[in-house]
Amino acid sequence: MEKTVLIEGKEIKLKSSAALPRIYRVKFGRDLFSDFYKIQRDVKKEDDQSVLPAFMMEIFENIAYLMAKHADPSQPDTIEEWLEQFGNAFSVYKILPDVMAMWTEENKQTVTAKKKDEPSTEE
Repeated sequence: MEKTVLIEGKEIKLKSSAALPRIYRVKFGRDLFSDFYKIQRDVKKEDDQSVLPAFMMEIFENIAYLMAKHADPSQPDTIEEWLEQFGNAFSVYKILPDVMAMWTEENKQTVTAKKKDEPSTEE
């Protein structure tokens, strides 16, 4: 799934795919599923705005950067260079809903679980 978002007046493509968790693990040595779960858990609603605790900002920046680099390999090779292109006013809160929605949509269960009507006879 790809989406173009606006960050500080710049159009940035983001991409989420089945390869993203592996790329994230190789690049950052962390589990993307676990990190997204933590972000989802820690996001709070206050006055209709998403609020991310400060300690989760770096993780979210890593995810946003990797989605941008995955969509457009010409993006800078380091997260620091990527963030610098937005000046001092980079606001992760502006793209948080887009990134979370992309991740949720990409990881929706596409197969309906089948319920067994008969109890198991195995012992």
